[in-house]
Amino acid sequence: MFDPKPTKYAYPEDTGRHYLVVKKNDGTVFDENYPYIDRSFGMRWKQGWTRVLLHVLVFPVAYFKLGLKIVGRKNLKKHKDELAHGAISVANHIHLWDYISIMKAVRPRKTNVLVWAPNIRGENGAMMRSVGGIPIPEGDYKATLAYLRDVEKLLTQEDGWLHIYPEGSMWEYYAPVRPFKHGAAYFAVKFNKPMVPFGFSYREPGWLRKRLFGQQAKLTLTVGEPLWPDPSLEGTEAEIELT
Repeated sequence: MFDPKPTKYAYPEDTGRHYLVVKKNDGTVFDENYPYIDRSFGMRWKQGWTRVLLHVLVFPVAYFKLGLKIVGRKNLKKHKDELAHGAISVANHIHLWDYISIMKAVRPRKTNVLVWAPNIRGENGAMMRSVGGIPIPEGDYKATLAYLRDVEKLLTQEDGWLHIYPEGSMWEYYAPVRPFKHGAAYFAVKFNKPMVPFGFSYREPGWLRKRLFGQQAKLTLTVGEPLWPDPSLEGTEAEIELT
């Protein structure tokens, strides 16, 4: 398997830490009144047009830009009945555009994704919200409860699809899969939903991509078969086993 071995990124010692700097802060407060999943007509209208733009323009551009190859979509089709009632997907987080790849893989399903709160306040916040970004509140108990209620409604009442990056942060072109936090497994166990594993790996780019575009690797996205929580285990034990 090709390892791009990037040298220009200052990866932190803590594998869950962010190293990219969010330059903007629009002051948005994520409290108990914030719509973590905005179900308003205006947001649904915006997200609908965003999906059109994704299919017409963004997916083809991403396919070319990333040299994207998707393997294993048959696993989604094979289990479509089980996945139709809500699912959680996970993947290693290795590129600014990797969520676009996830959306392309699971189309025509509509996805939501948990996002580091400063990113929603930042320069790309509006775009992230339009593709289903859900900020994770920090340091506010009531806000956390409101966020959890929205996620519960998504998974149990709306049969929605939630994507989570269990590594906790994005490290560009990093090859080893970093340790997973238990958040994705917590939701899967609590709401008895299948978890679909996705994995990004790398292929060596050709001369043109290296020289003209400075691309360090082409991306392969592999879709695994869904995993279910072990019914013989409970609580934390089930989360650890599934993680």
